[in-house]
Amino acid sequence: MLRSLMRRLLRPVLRTLARLLFRIEVSAQAIDFHHSRLLVVANHQSFLDGLLLGLFLPINPVFVVHTTIARSWMFRILLSQVDYLAVDPASPMAMKKVIRLVESGRPVVIFPEGRITLTGSLMKVYDGPAFVAAKTGATVLPVRLDGAERSYFSRLSGLNRRQLFPKIRLTILPERHFPMPTGATAKLRRHQSGEAMRRLMQEMVVAARPADTLYGALCTAVATHGRRRRLLEDVKQVEYSYNDLLKMALILGRQIERLSTPGEHIGLLLPNLAPTVGLIFGLSARRRIPAMLNYTAGVEAMQAACTAAQVRTIVTSRAFVEQAKLADKLGALRAVHLVYLEDVRAAIGVADKLWLLLWALHFPRRFALPATPDEAAVVLFTSGSEGKPKGVVLAHRAILANIAQIRSVIDFSVHDKVLNALPVFHSFGLTAGTLLPILSGASLFIYPSPLHYRVIPELAYDRGCTVLFGTSTFLANYGKFAHPYDFYRLRYVVAGAEKLADSVRGLWFEKFGLRIFEGYGATETAPVLAVNTPMAYRTGTVGTLLPGIELQLQPVPGIDTGGILHVRGPNVMSGYLKADQPGILQPPVSDLGNGWYDTGDVVEVDADGFIRIVGRVKRFAKIAGEMISLEVVEKLANAASPDQHHAASSQPDASKGEALVLFTTDPALNREQLSTVARSSGAPELAVPRKICHLDALPLLGTGKIDSVTLKKMAEAA
Repeated sequence: MLRSLMRRLLRPVLRTLARLLFRIEVSAQAIDFHHSRLLVVANHQSFLDGLLLGLFLPINPVFVVHTTIARSWMFRILLSQVDYLAVDPASPMAMKKVIRLVESGRPVVIFPEGRITLTGSLMKVYDGPAFVAAKTGATVLPVRLDGAERSYFSRLSGLNRRQLFPKIRLTILPERHFPMPTGATAKLRRHQSGEAMRRLMQEMVVAARPADTLYGALCTAVATHGRRRRLLEDVKQVEYSYNDLLKMALILGRQIERLSTPGEHIGLLLPNLAPTVGLIFGLSARRRIPAMLNYTAGVEAMQAACTAAQVRTIVTSRAFVEQAKLADKLGALRAVHLVYLEDVRAAIGVADKLWLLLWALHFPRRFALPATPDEAAVVLFTSGSEGKPKGVVLAHRAILANIAQIRSVIDFSVHDKVLNALPVFHSFGLTAGTLLPILSGASLFIYPSPLHYRVIPELAYDRGCTVLFGTSTFLANYGKFAHPYDFYRLRYVVAGAEKLADSVRGLWFEKFGLRIFEGYGATETAPVLAVNTPMAYRTGTVGTLLPGIELQLQPVPGIDTGGILHVRGPNVMSGYLKADQPGILQPPVSDLGNGWYDTGDVVEVDADGFIRIVGRVKRFAKIAGEMISLEVVEKLANAASPDQHHAASSQPDASKGEALVLFTTDPALNREQLSTVARSSGAPELAVPRKICHLDALPLLGTGKIDSVTLKKMAEAA
């Protein structure tokens, strides 16, 4: 009785003290806490979590805590103000106690991770809490805590910058229910429940993300990780801190705004260097929209991109133009004004330097013009592999949502160092390879070309990189030229932009002992839609959809399984800019309605949500009434000649509608070999091409993808 009275007296005092010290921000919709059976689930960031939930939730719950945590003297002091039950979340018998507790009608708070996070990201999620929810039919109330991991009550160490009293946010999300799965055995049902809880915990990360802009997110990262934190290095071998990056953003943004107007698309024709990253943030702060031009594209494609986005000013560098031999290409562009970074630097005067040192660096948020998360952040351009490049307008909301989605399934932390050689004009290289590590506090080494196959493995070794992004083509060559010890520190190798070849997957596992995590996405989705992760991996698939994304499959006549993938989510583009209608934004729309994006890819989704790519709908040939995937043709060629490169296309055929044409770098490959592989693998005879063209090298785009437009022209001329 006395203890209960003390709690009631102390609770308002502790709540007021917590609000003052940690600037507690509670975000909630209209939530009903009056359920007969209520189970609150929350992520576990620090020893403060239980106390904060007890103080700021309008209920008097029982806390279920991990036995090892309950033994901590610090946690016992904090738990003295609440009722708690110490259990081992891996023990089925312990979960029976929790079930009885929920059924008694007492609200229960449980941490599905069990232990406090050691990475700052979501860790292992136990099956027990989800099975409790399914068994009892309880209403599940998700609560997301953010900020407590930066306090001295957390268990992070090393490079993490702790704060005495960091700002803490509690986001209370809409209630959920976990119906009992229909698995054949209790073990399977328990596993299915656990997977549902894992997905919920990941969705909480995305749903609780703050609304912000790219520049605002940079300022938040600076405040979180400290200005002195060295995070960025480029080929010049200079390590830049957050403060250095902020300086570049401020001074370059100030200079370029004098040559432009708010809302204008500014073309960037620059390699992967630190000033390029700074310029992207600086333009964003002043509501100028970087249009990331592909310098590997031809003059016609680059002109189409400038026309579509109404780019009047292109920022580039004389040194880069000379080194990349772009002078003739730039000279052929019409109605554009070239601004060189060398001239921009020369124009920085004493007044600019004083402004930077005496005001802007001290109040960086005031440099930003008012903007909303739904405004355009960047314009990227499609590869042009199927026609003229289209401008893809990505809002701040889309890019930051995709970063949150990726972080919810992969545990990037300040201990990681990312090696990114994918160009920033490519969506994969911009969002995942560049912005993700910078805004997450991870170190980043950016390299200007993914084609230096001998240099990049050496850089990974020399810099101790832990994360590498690449395409199947690039990873194949890195694996070929790397020493077996070059990738000794890599934790994650993530492949995207094209299908991962089985030979590449096998090479990396045999030579380096590393499993490649294949993902899938599109420029229009900022870009990642799905990815394999350590907690959800299935060979031959591209993983499961990221949290917050809906999918629908539209059947395709002639294709028996799967359908065309349509997606909707916070990371979907604002719309297209096309050369035939310059400057006019065309929002995403599909057969399913507004806001849906038609990927054009035929996929299959299994019972566990794993996605297998069948092929692009445009990469099917209709032969004698049958739909034949060009990827099946390429698989036959890869099986017959695994050490060479192959690509399939089609040409008109008067008798059968279309005919297959195979392009290969293997001069000895013939139709008999392909027929043998087809018979042994069960592939249809129609998938064996009658025409085989031998090339020294396949035509590639700058992103490493096969140039399908050029191949189509070659096929029609064959």
